[in-house]
Parts: sequence; C-alpha cells; structure tokens
Amino acid sequence: MEQQRTEANESLLARQGHDNLVYNEENGGVGVGEGGSVAVSNVTTILALSTFVAACIAFGYGCAVRYSSPTQSSIMEDLGLSVEEFSLFGSMLSIGAILGAVISGKITDWLGRKMTMWTLNLFYIGGWLAIAFTKVPWLLDLGRLSLGFTNGISGYLASIYIAEITTKNVRGRFAAIVPLMTCWGMSFMYVVGSFVNWRTLALIATIPGLLQLLLLFFVPESPRWLAKVRRGKELEAALLCLRGNKADISDEATEIKDYVESLKSFSKEGVFEIFQKKYVRPLLIVGGMMAFTCFGGVDAFAYYSGVIFVSAGISSMVGLIASAAVQTLVGILGTILIDKSGRRPLLLVCTAGLWLSSFLTGLSFFLKELNWWDQGSPILALIGSLIYMGSSVLVTGIPWLLLSELFPVNVKGSAGSICNFMACIISWIVTYYFNFLMEWNSAGTFFMFSVFCGANFFQTATMVPETKGRTLEEIHASITPSSV
Repeated sequence: MEQQRTEANESLLARQGHDNLVYNEENGGVGVGEGGSVAVSNVTTILALSTFVAACIAFGYGCAVRYSSPTQSSIMEDLGLSVEEFSLFGSMLSIGAILGAVISGKITDWLGRKMTMWTLNLFYIGGWLAIAFTKVPWLLDLGRLSLGFTNGISGYLASIYIAEITTKNVRGRFAAIVPLMTCWGMSFMYVVGSFVNWRTLALIATIPGLLQLLLLFFVPESPRWLAKVRRGKELEAALLCLRGNKADISDEATEIKDYVESLKSFSKEGVFEIFQKKYVRPLLIVGGMMAFTCFGGVDAFAYYSGVIFVSAGISSMVGLIASAAVQTLVGILGTILIDKSGRRPLLLVCTAGLWLSSFLTGLSFFLKELNWWDQGSPILALIGSLIYMGSSVLVTGIPWLLLSELFPVNVKGSAGSICNFMACIISWIVTYYFNFLMEWNSAGTFFMFSVFCGANFFQTATMVPETKGRTLEEIHASITPSSV
C-alpha cells in the first residue's frame, strides 16, 4: 500500500516542468510555457476579489484584537466597570479564540471554506452589535466572546482559502496579504478609536463583515475542498471562475482530483489520521514555529504595545503610529518578495529580527533600571519595538501559509485545529501573565522573549523547507515519501 502511494507521488512529481500553467492576456487563462518554464500569471478579477474577501476576515481579526486598547477608559466609565470586570472583558477574546480553535479545522472541512465564512460573519457582526448596544456587562462579555470565537477560526481559514484558490507562482504574495490586513485592522482601531465613541467604533467595526457578506455571493468555493467532497463538476466550474472562462484548466483539475483520490485510497478517514509518522515533521515545523512565536512575545507586543512604549518613556501615540507605518512597509515588501526570495529567507531574516529586537528592548529596560544612558534608552526601546513589530508581520503569517502548503487536504483540518488550539492557549498564557512579568522584571521579560525568538530562528534554519514555485500537490508528494 505504501509502495502504491509512493508510486502515485512519484508520478505526480514527474509532471513537474510538464504542461506548466501559464497565464496571458491573449487567452485569458492557462497556456504552456516554452520549454516547460513557468511564466508569471496575470491575476483574474475573481481571484483578486476572492482574496480580498478572505482578507476582510483578517482585517476584522485585527479590529477585534485592538478594540479594547483605545476604549478601555470610556467603557469603564460609561458602564461603571471595575478593573477586574474590564480585564474579564478583555480576556473573553482569548477564551473565545480557544473555543474556535478547537473546531477550526473540522468546521471548515465539514461546511466548506465559503460556508464557514458565511457562518463566521453571523458571530462577527452579532458580537459587535452586542457590544455597541449593551447596557449590562454580561452582554459586553458575550459580544467579546463571539468575536474571539470568530478569531479562533478565521486565523486558520483565511490563509487556507487563499492558498487553495491561488496558483503556485502567486500563492505566497496573496497569502502575505492576510497578516498585512490584520495589521491594518489593528491600526484602524487605534486611529479611529481616538476620535469616536466606543459604541460608534463597534458599529464601524461591522463594516468588514457586512462587506464580506455581500461579496461572498460572487466568489467560488475552494477547488481542493470540492475535490475532497467529490463534487467534480463544481470543482471545474470554480477553477474556470478563478482562472478565466477561456482558460484550459484540464491539467490543473486532473492533478487536484488525482491527488485527492490517491489520498482517499489510503485514508483512514478519522481524526487520528494526523498522528502518523509521515506527518510528524510537518506538525513539528508548523506547531514549533507557532509555539516559539507566541512564547517569543508576539501577542504581548501586539496587545500591550502602548503600555510598553509608555513604560520605556516613549509617547504611546508616536510609538503606535510609527509601528503602523513600519508594519505596513514591511508587509508590502514581504508581499512583493515572498514568491521571489522564498519563504525560508524571509523567515530567517524576520526571526533574526525578532531575536535582535526583543534583546534590544530588554537592554533598554535594563539600562533604565540602572539609570544608565537615560536619554538613549527610550530610543533603543523604540528601535527595538519597531524592528519587532515589523518582523512579526511575516513571522505570524508565513506559518499559516506553510500549514496550508505542507499538509494534504485530508488531514489539513486536523492539523489546523491542533496548531491553532496550541497557539491560542500559549497566546492566552503570555498575554495574561505579561503584566505580572513586567512587574517582576521588565528587562528579564524581554530577554526571555529573545531566547524563544532565537529558538525560532534555529528551527527555521534547520527544519523549514522551501515551498515557493510548487503546487500544493507537488509539495505534498515530495514530503510524503521522505517521511514514510
């Protein structure tokens, strides 16, 4: 049986370089490159629209994460909340995310990528409306819990959907839009939240969900999910929609169908199928990256960046505006480079940036505690924080892309649930205890973050494969034989 699987994979790999899919304006779709070379594709309108629809999830994710920061004092004053009650409100996002993460992979496999987006929007819009019109604390917490549940699933869903609808030569740059849109959602909350009432801000935050609800009518389901549930005609229709009505999608459709069928021939069709020897390495790669990133303080910087700036002696407004600018520039640069330089080089540079920046931030607090270099330590903290925030854009996004690339469709849901759940648990631990750690030892906290960031760099250098320029089926076929 394993020999048959290997032969199927070798047959799939043998097709690399043969009848490669090429896009051009003349035929509106797919052609054959000279000598089997791959040309850069022209992106169809529907492909761009589908990516934008998925990116709306990421923007809403950022809005939910950052909402509590600019609204804390006004919510506490208007509803008469104590610090403990508002802390409960803030933590509800993480609790909801943990609940969503548990079922994230399975619900997207069961309902499909598109139907899951429909369902999540009900929780997303409903959560914001509960917050906007609440008069009692429990409804405020329920709305926050609903948003957290949405975040726990959407973090996985957006990257998976984009990876499954795009071609190999644009998959990386399209997937890189997800963390960029998340950063823009966070920045949007900071800027707009400085000028409008907290109830108005909650209503404004429903816009991404309402926009996605409207646009979902015009985008197709994931072709690979359709292949998984044996809806072949709909798969071909979805590919034509994504690649252009005049495109020749026969080779791509056949490749997807053949590989999914080969998986089903050997599949145990159970949740425990992920716990096989051949999936250990991908799980360690993706799970390890997510764990080291979370333990490296990425959520602490995201949730408490304003507090970090103030503690370091920097204006929070200056720091937050600078962070938004840096994240935008790095996000755009990463989107351009990810399919040119590849995933590994960008990850190595960014994980090294996380290590250096967390160390510099810790050093600035260390100097401040000793009253050394009073004028320079805030600048050092600002530099460290900006490097960290810029590096984190890609470090948080690429692991989700790798998850969609390294795991075949039959176990992608299980792998996504496991990795997502683990990341949410660690995120809650770090964000909950961060303030206590800062009271214990500010410099030591960031030095501890730098250790985990260093471990992340080491794992990336030794374990993470390069996946650019290959179809998902080619990636899976190349990984499976070596892991059997």
